[in-house]
Amino acid sequence: MRKFYGIFLAAAMMLGMTLAAVPAQAELRIDVTKGNVTPMPIAIPDFKGSNGADNEMGAKMTQVIAANLNRSGLFRTLDQRSFIQDSIAAQAGPRFGDWRAINAQALVTGVLSKTAEGKTRVEFRLWDVFSEQQMVGTAYMTTPENWRRIAHIISDAIYKRITGEDGYFDSRIVYISETGPANAREKRLAIMDQDGANHRYLTDGRALVLTPRFSPTEQKITYMAYYNNKPRVYVYNIDTGKQEVLGDFPGMTFAPRFSPDGRRVIMSLSKNGNSDIYTLDLGSRAVRQLTNDSSINTSPSFAPDGRQVAFESDRGGTQQIYVMNADGSGAKRITFGDGRYANPVWSPRGDLIAFTKMLKGQFYIGVIRPDGSGERLITQAFHVEGPTWSPNGRVLSYFKESPTGVRRTGRSAQVYTIDLTGYNEQRLPLPQDGSDPAWSPLNK
Repeated sequence: MRKFYGIFLAAAMMLGMTLAAVPAQAELRIDVTKGNVTPMPIAIPDFKGSNGADNEMGAKMTQVIAANLNRSGLFRTLDQRSFIQDSIAAQAGPRFGDWRAINAQALVTGVLSKTAEGKTRVEFRLWDVFSEQQMVGTAYMTTPENWRRIAHIISDAIYKRITGEDGYFDSRIVYISETGPANAREKRLAIMDQDGANHRYLTDGRALVLTPRFSPTEQKITYMAYYNNKPRVYVYNIDTGKQEVLGDFPGMTFAPRFSPDGRRVIMSLSKNGNSDIYTLDLGSRAVRQLTNDSSINTSPSFAPDGRQVAFESDRGGTQQIYVMNADGSGAKRITFGDGRYANPVWSPRGDLIAFTKMLKGQFYIGVIRPDGSGERLITQAFHVEGPTWSPNGRVLSYFKESPTGVRRTGRSAQVYTIDLTGYNEQRLPLPQDGSDPAWSPLNK
């Protein structure tokens, strides 16, 4: 079982981190709000160590960092065969002219060493090639088996320094792994790093599982499962593998999500033919009803400050998105475009709500401001659904389903990511079909 501990910030060497002596236009910066950005050329020689094992680990770390940055669509890592200065010499001090000659704008160097206690010290530096300045220099102490996580943390540091935005590489995605024919799908809860590594299954497939969602404060997941054909809401502790029932509610339960402080779960409960939104306090187990009318109210999602809730409802005659106060008051419709809207998910930044839209036989993933302005469609497909936000609110993940077979009666579902601006769609490497992704906060 994967544990997230044993990583310490050993030192922060910020030599030359502020580039005050360099003209403002010379500072490296990527504007992530522009959309189709020309990727920044960046050179990453293999991290080197004092022995063969460290060299092998350093090379693997370099590959993960390069893959993270390339996959973001904002960087283009240069082929190591083009490097003029070798990595060992670059550790002592970059010859910036050699890196400018291959059009590198940024350079990352790294070195590994062993401590007397058997831990691994990983030091990396990020350089601005044209201003010949160090932008970031940091060292981490960890156990050798955590090398991949250190690579994600370094990727986040590079991303943040150059874009000004928090990274999202040191995070995970939980999703529903699917196998079998369309009329008898086996669905298991699965988890992986955001790049598809460290994949493992959390449930054995004996029960149908749906709509997993991460806690924002703990290594826990809430989801719905059918055991003995009875739907219940569960909480799963990732570190311990312990699973517990949140409550044995009458009727159907749908779409559970944690509150921003992790102390409550908000969900939809169906009674007497219609569904309403409730919260469950995880400490006291007290249940509170937020909506109360004859329409369908479901798919609730808290704003990151916990003051409002977005949800879908057909109270106006068609499936639309509404926003209400956290106590259930002041419900206001925010979608008025053509088609039906569903699956609202509030961005961790609080500035946007992602949604699924159905219009003229096509499905779309889009975003809208909480006041209903600025609706923008990002991607479309035969069936695309289930948006979830990266921790920094700049990337969306979702699943896309396509018909298969000669008669097109089968189906295949895969999980994708896309930049908030609608560029750089990427399919995640899953061992089987997958749906209903949910992105974790940054690992702690």
